[in-house]
Amino acid sequence: QQGMTVAPVVANLGPLEALTLTPNPDEVEEVFTLPLAHLLREENQGYTHFRMASGYGYTLPVFLNGPHKVWGLTAIITELTLELLVPGCY
Repeated sequence: QQGMTVAPVVANLGPLEALTLTPNPDEVEEVFTLPLAHLLREENQGYTHFRMASGYGYTLPVFLNGPHKVWGLTAIITELTLELLVPGCY
């Protein structure tokens, strides 16, 4: 969808077990966490290549080996966040 604004927020929310989250079911299928150490391990990082009818399209990050594959806009935001939080490590 074009014209959509996304505003990612990074925050320390304390123990996640104490939170009551109510995500929009039309937008979020499941809430889960991944430790920073997991995201920084090379074996858990990859890229997905999308092809267009005209040939090569684009490449996006993907994070693997967790409860779910993290891809799409969530992976893009995660990658940008890692570059800011741990420069030189990602």
